[in-house]
Amino acid sequence: MNPADLIAIAEWFFLLYFVTITVLYLCLNFIAFRVISRSMHYQNLDEGVSLYTGFELPITLLVPAYNEEATIADSIHSLLQLSYPEFEIVVINDGATDATLQVLIEEFSLQAIPEAYRIQIPTQPINAIYRSARYHNLRVVDKQNGGKADALNAGINCARYPLFCGMDADTILPRDSLFRIVRPFLEDRRTVAVGGIVRIINGCEIRDGNLVKTALPRNWLALFQIVEYLRAFLFGRMGWESINGVLIISGAFGLFQKEAVVSVGGYRHKSIGEDMELVVRMHRIFSAQRRPYRVHFIPDPICWTEAPEDLKTLKNQRVRWQRGLAESLWMNKGLLFAKNSGAAGWLAFPFMFFFEMLGPLIELTGLVLLIVAYSFGLMEFHAFTAFLILALGMGLLLSCTALLLEEMSYRIYRRPGDLLRLFLVSVIENFGYRQLNSYWRLVGLLRWLFRTESKWGVMKRNAKRISVIDDK
Repeated sequence: MNPADLIAIAEWFFLLYFVTITVLYLCLNFIAFRVISRSMHYQNLDEGVSLYTGFELPITLLVPAYNEEATIADSIHSLLQLSYPEFEIVVINDGATDATLQVLIEEFSLQAIPEAYRIQIPTQPINAIYRSARYHNLRVVDKQNGGKADALNAGINCARYPLFCGMDADTILPRDSLFRIVRPFLEDRRTVAVGGIVRIINGCEIRDGNLVKTALPRNWLALFQIVEYLRAFLFGRMGWESINGVLIISGAFGLFQKEAVVSVGGYRHKSIGEDMELVVRMHRIFSAQRRPYRVHFIPDPICWTEAPEDLKTLKNQRVRWQRGLAESLWMNKGLLFAKNSGAAGWLAFPFMFFFEMLGPLIELTGLVLLIVAYSFGLMEFHAFTAFLILALGMGLLLSCTALLLEEMSYRIYRRPGDLLRLFLVSVIENFGYRQLNSYWRLVGLLRWLFRTESKWGVMKRNAKRISVIDDK
């Protein structure tokens, strides 16, 4: 077989790949359009009506913290102001090496208490448990370092309520967030987990730990990530939700049934993508047990978090995410095409495996092969340009449909020119940023293959933006 034949086979392979992924994404878009339309209809009916029903289940908020001294106090103050009948906050200091624990002790008047501790899930040793003298529903667990998953498991052991909400230490929630995310548990007794949309807070104005004004950031990396998040949540997870195929609940904000999580062993501390791995494992175990269950996704904008604004931090984040994705799928490969696994095992899992996990390898290999083939005269110019247009066009199409979904639903960014600015970002990201992101994801995949040591990672914070209003 000569080189020309090999190039022809490669052309057809990559053409089939791009056509298949485009069709699948368009199907998810169609489902998302229907879900958002229905959601907005119910939201309009709910306007002016209190979300409070009197039947809400009590919730434990778990906040794992590692070296969060810059933002932890504002984050906890924000959580304390949530509007919900009964909830508690359990902060888990996971062996921080900075002043995180001291900041908590001084800010919230913490006192060590001899509290009984039931070990339902094994964790690293607990040093002490503190209770706030000012806020009856705030406790802090000080433990030896074991990673985020271990910290969450320690929080589950301390949780007093049947539902727990795992979240990041820098998360900002609107006051009615818990009312919205708990609804599936009230409406469907099969519910074991609920996730919601995560929004990027960069550029927004914060006062006393609360979001007071939304705005687009000036940083280009943060702008790129806004478009990415819209794609991932508005038609990605929303499209899978209607067929019980949601495999990812963001670690920034997710609500779980404690009994269900304990029954599958809690968070797996050996996984760097502990949030996704837990959800995939729940699908695998519950479907094998033929246990009726549902994993829901709430399209309301209920969670705000900080995005990286420098290349190094962003690279580390994406490498971890991709490695976590690969670990989660491989650890639970028994879900793939398993009997009784439904859409999760027959549609969502193979999609995540072939198009999300292996996607960076296929896309970058295809791009390099096209450039090399054209450079050596093995591919005609019109074929080369057609493939580039197809690849770039797919990315632009998906970004634009995500913007359309945003515009027809929540319209978070309302200032004149915001939509145009996001559209321009959707175009520009195809020329360098997407390829760089694919390279980082490929690095994450290779690190998983070669079993590079997993770490929780450190997020570079911008404390000024999170704690005070930026007057600029």
